[in-house]
Amino acid sequence: MALAIIAAVLGAIGSVIGTTVRGTRAIDQKLALSGAAESVLAALPPRNALRVGRQNGTLAGHRWRIDVAPINAAPDTPPSRFVPLAVNMRMQGPGGAQIQVTTVRLVPKVAE
Repeated sequence: MALAIIAAVLGAIGSVIGTTVRGTRAIDQKLALSGAAESVLAALPPRNALRVGRQNGTLAGHRWRIDVAPINAAPDTPPSRFVPLAVNMRMQGPGGAQIQVTTVRLVPKVAE
C-alpha cells in the first residue's frame, strides 16, 4: 500500500515538473523573441531616412518582416512639419513562437 501511495505522489511531482519545464521554455522563447525584436527595431534607419515599404530578414534564427506605411491623418488635423508612419514588425522564432510590434515614427515632411 505504501508503494502505491509513493508511486502516485511521484507521478504527480513528475507532472508538475514537466509543466514547469514547458512554462520556463516558453518564457525563454518569448524573452529571446522580444530581445531580437528590440534589436531589429533599434536598427531601423533614422527618421529622416525611413521609407515606406517592406523589409525582411533574419537575426539569430529569428525571421522578421517590417512594413512601414503612412497613417492617414484626420482632415481637421493642423499642418505639421512631420508625417506619421506606422511601423509594423512581425517576428517568428526558430521554435515557432511569434510576436508583433506596432509603433509610430514621425518623419520630416518632404518639401513639395
